Formats: sequence, structure tokens, C-alpha cells
Amino acid sequence: METPVYPAHNYLSNGHGLKSWLLTKDHKRIAVLYLISISIFFLLGGLFAVGIRLELTTPDGDLFQPDTYNKFFTLHGVIMVFFFLIPSVPAVIGNFLIPPMIGAKDLAFPRINLLSWYLYVVGGLFTLFAIVAGGVDTGWTFYTPYSSASSSTNVTATALGVFIAGFSSILTGLNFIVTIHRMRAPGLHWFKLPLFIWAHYATSLIQVLGTPVVAITIVMIFVERAFGFGIFDPQRGGDPVLMQHLFWFYSHPAVYIMILPALGVISEIVSTFSRKRIFGYSFVAFSSLAIAVFGFIVWAHHMFVAGITTYAAMVFSFLSFSVAIPSAVKVFNWAATMHRGSLSFETPMLYVYGFFGLFLIGGLTGLFLATLGTDIHLHDTYFVVAHFHYIMVGGAIMGYLGGLHFWWPKMFGRMYSEFWSRISAILVFVGFNLTFFPQFVLGYMGMPRRYHMYPDEFQVLNVLSSAGASVLGIGYILPVLYFAYSLKKGEVAGNNPWGASGLEWRTQSPPLTENFVEVPTDIPEAYEYTPQVIREAKLV
Repeated sequence: METPVYPAHNYLSNGHGLKSWLLTKDHKRIAVLYLISISIFFLLGGLFAVGIRLELTTPDGDLFQPDTYNKFFTLHGVIMVFFFLIPSVPAVIGNFLIPPMIGAKDLAFPRINLLSWYLYVVGGLFTLFAIVAGGVDTGWTFYTPYSSASSSTNVTATALGVFIAGFSSILTGLNFIVTIHRMRAPGLHWFKLPLFIWAHYATSLIQVLGTPVVAITIVMIFVERAFGFGIFDPQRGGDPVLMQHLFWFYSHPAVYIMILPALGVISEIVSTFSRKRIFGYSFVAFSSLAIAVFGFIVWAHHMFVAGITTYAAMVFSFLSFSVAIPSAVKVFNWAATMHRGSLSFETPMLYVYGFFGLFLIGGLTGLFLATLGTDIHLHDTYFVVAHFHYIMVGGAIMGYLGGLHFWWPKMFGRMYSEFWSRISAILVFVGFNLTFFPQFVLGYMGMPRRYHMYPDEFQVLNVLSSAGASVLGIGYILPVLYFAYSLKKGEVAGNNPWGASGLEWRTQSPPLTENFVEVPTDIPEAYEYTPQVIREAKLV
């Protein structure tokens, strides 16, 4: 049987040349440009991770020299944090979905939206230049005075790339805030908004308020490095702890730039595949704002061993425990939503199940690092590496992949292989746990991070971790293959293959260039899964 073709009038068919894409102001096309760019950087960051795990398979540093290994973990961190984790969900899924979710034709500032992508690309090119020119070895945190005075590697080029990409993040956040405030369809008040929108609104506040701080910090590193000013270098009268305060004042909220949008994705998937309104909708909505607020007042838990006073450390320890409350509200309310719901095992929901397991482990292990006594032992060990990855990879990437699988039919009008996508989701979950759970044990046993050699007694756990990384890598490669195949050979999806309730499912797949023929006016309650709605979606 001949495969049906896409409708003639959609954002993909509105101008086919490369120029039409590079000069586009359509938020959907810009989202696709981000998807391609971010995927390239994810692949590059993953290649550095492969080198790290190959080196750590044996106790002796027999694959790389110490300086080379330092460059590998630095570039892995820089690329994954600043060029994948921070922009992934907002720039791709948020860019594509925020306007149709609120009944708008585009974002408030289409030209600025395109500019944000170009800034992201330019920032990435500076980082690629640093790689080609010999790399950088400071760690992704650019700690001074090493980064500002001692390192002879390409600190300036890498930091400039991060600085430029930061403005991409600021412009995206600003665009989202104005769009959500000013361009909602008539009748779509705040408490009819999808929780995905609430999560992106909270994220945008962090992007706009927090990113300038790290930008200023990078400028000061450059000034000290280029002109010899004494800002952070103690030999010149500076204070290296000041740099840590400035860096983490942004970088801990940046954790929530990475995770909050993924939490919004989880809300949409849980509601759709439970056929229920999110339990405690208003609590989940306000918990996103609470996470954004708490994110700005817990930064110094990264600095318990950096010389801050005991009293300051006690305050930040207490606040760090408190930030778990709004996250727990979300998890408990999702569980209550799923209770007695019409649950299923489509691929997006598999990623949600995986998210619950990994995010809970990541959150609970964070309490050990927020406790003063245990943090002294665990600081700068592989326990921290494992905790960070359970939150970022286990949380942010599981949410990102779940969102891609959920909205892929809407974005491109085609279904992917359900068999292979389920296999991929299982491989990602199993491979991730094999990779990073042994690192909790290694950290507890005292193995420091950022070392390319270690005692022989740690080898078994490191081999297990490297083997798990191989499984995880296969899980990440499979979506590239079946997504690419689906673009030409996939079954036509229809407008609403999941029977979801949001406004974005009312337009065709792929969406019209202007999203809707007419601005929606009959706005239902968020997550309205009445029997009538389900029948209209042809689910019963």
C-alpha cells in the first residue's frame, strides 16, 4: 500500500531551500535547527565520554597522558552542560510547542528567536575551535586561579563560546516570558495552562536572571587572564572563593534550567497516558516556581569544603534540604495521577517510568551531599559524579527523550517504530544504571574524580561502569536510526495519535506554518479527559 503524503501546507513544505531555513522566523523550523545542532553536540560530548570510560577500564593511565585526560573530561562537561543539557528541552521542544500550546501563531519575537540560534551556533564554533586548537583542561567549572592565571590551554576561546551561548539562553527565556504573558488565546487563563508552560515560565525566569551572573564571571576571568588584574588570583590580591560564589550562584539554578523543562514534559506524558487530570494541578504549577526561587539560594552547598564559615554552611545545608520539597510535590502528585489511571506502556511512558527511578535516586543521594558531615567525605569523589548524572542524565535526558518520542508525530507527522523505541528506552535505563550506580560505591570507597589512574581494587567497578556505558551508547544511537527512518517511511501519524488533550493536538501534523487556521476560542480545562474527549480522539 502506498504511504500517504503530508498535507501540502505545513511548516516543512513552506520553502524548501537551505536559505529558507537559515533565514526562517518560524519557531517550528528554528526548533528543528536546534534539534540538529544540539544532536551534533550531544554526539561530540558523548565521544569524549567514550574516551574517559576507555581510559578508566584499566587502573594504569595507559591510553592518554594526564593532560589529555584532563582535556577530555573538561570538554565532555563543557559541551554536555552548556551546549546540550541547558538548551535541549527549552530550545527544541519548548520552541516548537509553546506557541501552539497557548493558541499563538509564533513566539513574541521571531527574529530574536532566530538570533538566539545563531548565537548558540557561534558559541559552539568557538568551543569547536578550542578543541581543534588543543583543548582546554580547567574542568567545566573554570575554577580560578588555574583558569585565570596558570592554564596554558584554550581557556579564553572556550569561555568565550560559553559566554556567547549564554546570550542565546537569555534571549530564549525573554521570548518565552513575553509570549506566555501576552499571546495566550482568549479564555486561556493561567490555571488552564499546561504544566509544560508553567515549567518553561519558571525556567525562563532563571535564564533571564541567572545567566548574566555567569557571563560577568567569565568576563572577569578574561580580564584577569588578559590584563593581570587581581580579581580571583590570590597572588594578585584576588579571592578564588569569590569566583566560586559567582559561578555557583548561576550554575546551581542552571541545574533547574536543565531539569525544570523535563519535569514539564513528564506532567504532559503522565496525564495523557493515565487519562486523568494531573492530581493537585495548582500545587504542581506553583512547585515549578518554588524550585526556581529555591534554586537561587542554595548555591553554597557546592562549597562546604571551600572555606565558608560553619554557620553559613549550616544555613545552606538546611536550604538544600528544603529544595527537595517542591520536587517531592511533583513526584507524589504524578504518582497520585497514575493511581487507578488507564496506564499503558507506549514508549513515552516507558521514559517516564525510567525517569521516576533515576530521578528519585538522584534526589535522595543529593541529601548526602547536602549534609555537612558526609559531604566532607564524598566531595570530589565519584559519588558526586554519579549523583550529578542521575539528576541530569537520568532526569533531564529521560525527560528530553520522552518528550521527543511523545511529540515526534506532531513535529514531523510520522510515527516511529514502537518496537525499536521500546528497546531503546529499556537499553537507556539499564545501561545508565550499569554505568553510574557503581560510581556511588566507588565514591563511597574514596575514589576521587578527575584522576586517570586508580588503585587496582577499584577496577571491577570501573569495568562494570564502562560496560554499562556501551549499553547506554547503543540506547542513544537507536533513536537516531528509527527517527531518521520514520521521516520517509514511518506511518502517517494523524493529528492526535495519543488521544491527548492539549491545544497543540488540535492542529494538523506537521502543523500549519501559522499553527492554526483560526485562533482557538473554546478553551477546555487543562487535561480534560472526559469520556467524550476520549471518544473524540477515537480511543474507545
